[in-house]
Amino acid sequence: MAACPAGHDSAATDYCDVCGMRMEMPGKAAPGGQDEPGGQMTGAQATAAHVTAATPPGQSGQLCPRCGAVRSGRFCEGCGLDLDAPMPPASAMAAMPAVSPAAPPAEPPAVAGPEPGVSTGGAAAYGAPGEQPPAPDPAVPAGWSVAATADRDYYDTVAGSGGPDAALVTFPPYCPERRFALTSREMRIGRRSASRGLTPEIDLTGPPLDPGISRLHAVLMADPVLGWSVIDPGSENGTIVNGKEIPTGVPVPLHDGDRIHLGAWTLITVSTADSHQI
Repeated sequence: MAACPAGHDSAATDYCDVCGMRMEMPGKAAPGGQDEPGGQMTGAQATAAHVTAATPPGQSGQLCPRCGAVRSGRFCEGCGLDLDAPMPPASAMAAMPAVSPAAPPAEPPAVAGPEPGVSTGGAAAYGAPGEQPPAPDPAVPAGWSVAATADRDYYDTVAGSGGPDAALVTFPPYCPERRFALTSREMRIGRRSASRGLTPEIDLTGPPLDPGISRLHAVLMADPVLGWSVIDPGSENGTIVNGKEIPTGVPVPLHDGDRIHLGAWTLITVSTADSHQI
């Protein structure tokens, strides 16, 4: 088991399977997330610094009591534990499996069809003949979806913001659009990890792989009246909505056509039921 520059234990040797950083970095960002003393970095510069340089381990001086990952926000990026919630006794913590507390239900039997993550709708997505999809949750606004793809302009902005390893993060030559229907009250955005039992509902594992996307990067949350919002639980590289980096732990309302940027080149576009009918 190797340790990434941020201090995470990783089974992978190229990119950390917890935060997505390169395992060997030739340099690191200036302390405090600034490109020079007293100069506050922009959202794109902060993303570039995190993607291309090592983050000093233990920024908050705390480790997750369940999996040992370095804390970078409210939710542990290693196992999804809510670190602000009351902790159970140590004996009970040791017996808890290292999986996200919001893990999705068991998947239905696999059937031939389009690749995972692409919503097809209807009973065809379920295994047994004549089996119908479950009844929709009334708390989840109907008809919403997101599409994930690669954004060259955003990549150029991130790469142009500098970083000692920026040249090694390349734009993918091919990245097909992946569409995800928003069907649960919480839709986690990130990359799956078989070793940690993490399977986000919006799985951006790839290929192609965006190394700036964390295992648990952001969460889309449903409200039956207000619609959907996005929250960054404390990802390594931050989340940008319509060109502005959002604060950690603060839900930001979403509307039809809103653009969410994360990682080095990933764009997620929000669509509502009304836009689908146009």
